Amino acid sequence: MAGRLLRGRGWAVAGWAPGLCALPALPAFPGPRRGCGEAAALRAMGFTQEQARRLLGLQPRLGPQRREAAAAELLLLGLSAEAALGLLERSPELLRMPAERLQERSAELRRLGFCGGQLQRAVSCCPQLFTLPRRRMAATVRMLRERCLFTAEQLREVLRSCPAVLLEEPCHLHHHFQYAYFRMGVQQKEMVKARLFQMPFVELRNRHIFLERRGLYQTPHKGQTQTGNPKLKDILQLPEKDFLSSLAHSTPEEYQVFKKLLAREEEEKGEEEENEEEEGRDALYTEEDEDLDGEGSNRARE
Repeated sequence: MAGRLLRGRGWAVAGWAPGLCALPALPAFPGPRRGCGEAAALRAMGFTQEQARRLLGLQPRLGPQRREAAAAELLLLGLSAEAALGLLERSPELLRMPAERLQERSAELRRLGFCGGQLQRAVSCCPQLFTLPRRRMAATVRMLRERCLFTAEQLREVLRSCPAVLLEEPCHLHHHFQYAYFRMGVQQKEMVKARLFQMPFVELRNRHIFLERRGLYQTPHKGQTQTGNPKLKDILQLPEKDFLSSLAHSTPEEYQVFKKLLAREEEEKGEEEENEEEEGRDALYTEEDEDLDGEGSNRARE
């Protein structure tokens, strides 16, 4: 009897029997199914199983479409699956960006002269290029063109050789340029060739002033060039050991002492300038108080 009942119920579930209601569907388990679906989609894009697992571990609550779109956009730039994954691991905020914005920023970087391998290297070393506000990037480009007077071709070369320039504050970048142009007497063409902005400004100033105080670099006056000065390319690109031995003819110990003394000079100079500004403000306020007192006395006499 029990066997016939089980067989009857099995037939009723598998097939159709009049008078019996359909059994309710089992609840779905979206977690595992979705994870498997995402992993399969990532595998189809070229990620290995291990790479897909790592990618799924980034911001697990993120929707699958957003994750796949970000990965796909990076692959379209020419990055390998491992390079794209590494970029997303270093900058997981890229996963939260809409695909349209990633595409727009990629197109904008191409308009600035990044293409092929150059674009891949730029976004690999500076993933912030995708999240940098558009107005900030435009301000930097405008400053290099209009205030530093780089030609369009020179600007493209500056950006290709040092894409991190776009992440700098425009005022700091302009100061960097002015130092090389006015204090060192270097023209734009030589700056581009030497890749000026690859070296931090502090180190550029240290090397230049060290040579200057040793009598090995003369600052041009009124636009005159000094042909005997070391080339900017050698000052910037030589490792410190070679810079000291071949250009400065000095020892590392002397250079370390010099940098400490120069930093102290700059600090004292900054304090003096700050004190002068405060004294100027105090004097201005005193003059204003005296003027107000005089006006009050005149009114009282009237």
